[in-house]
Amino acid sequence: MRPLTYTRATDADEAISAASADAQSAYLAGGTTEVDLIRLNVRRPTLLVDINALPLVGIDNLPGGGLRIGAMERMSDVAVAPSVTQRFPMIEQALLLGASAQLRNMASMGGNLCQAVRCSYFRDGISPCNKREPASGCSAMDGFNRGHAVLGTSDHCIATHPSDLAVALVALDAVVHTRGPSGQRAIAIDDFFLLPGDTPDKEHPLDHGELIVTIEVPPAPVAKRSIYLKFRDRESYEFALVSVGVAMRVEDGAIAEARLALGGVATKPWRARLAEQSLIGRPPNKETFEAAARAELAAAVPRKYNAFKIELAQRAIVRGLNSVLEGIER
Repeated sequence: MRPLTYTRATDADEAISAASADAQSAYLAGGTTEVDLIRLNVRRPTLLVDINALPLVGIDNLPGGGLRIGAMERMSDVAVAPSVTQRFPMIEQALLLGASAQLRNMASMGGNLCQAVRCSYFRDGISPCNKREPASGCSAMDGFNRGHAVLGTSDHCIATHPSDLAVALVALDAVVHTRGPSGQRAIAIDDFFLLPGDTPDKEHPLDHGELIVTIEVPPAPVAKRSIYLKFRDRESYEFALVSVGVAMRVEDGAIAEARLALGGVATKPWRARLAEQSLIGRPPNKETFEAAARAELAAAVPRKYNAFKIELAQRAIVRGLNSVLEGIER
């Protein structure tokens, strides 16, 4: 049995000081991921710093229509906040589709962004896994990789990022604000998630002890008509095979603005910038949507069991764009 020390912090400075003093410490927010990984012997912290008492809460309106969301706000509370449902329905839908009701009541917004991958080889604690044990190999490469990534992969890791919320936030150019031993930082959310490259064990650019304090969603009028679609093996609580967040603005018969991000297909929440570029200035029709979807998935690298994700992702993009277009036309 491994010894594990627990402390409950009452303010951010106390939490950061405690976590920074122990190289093997971890923060405990909702605990819906961390506790599971400790029980599985995948994570082995010597100190858990409980941050549930930290006053990192609130959903505040920003000038122009943006939002500032405390990192310890629970997913369930954010999903029903009028400022979210009215201005950012993509975030609302991603939250409601992202977990069971019980988990949403416990899981925090900041914790959701930092959740570990659901790759079975990572979580079994035994199989070679570069993310869990660097330089040990990646069992998913030639293993059962049906749920794994086709975009943003490397020779060292093909695990998909599991968060639904993160997909919506990436589409909306959110900013993650942190505090740590070196002070405060603002990190563009697309930079908050790292590609695996040859260091798949490093998923975020956070220093040890650095703490997410708020998530800022900038004003985005286009997001009022947005949607988040999730395609999975079953309708009940399940992780995405493919998901898509879409927002679009049409002016004078042409697409003037588009926001797209994909989940379930990449090693990080995937901003579909090639698809966005393909859409701008084009008429909003089936041919335009299909061309944009093909452009985004052209660089996909399938494995033995996950090649179906390429066509599924293309269809998801087209369906998402069509769904938003129908809402615009109504």
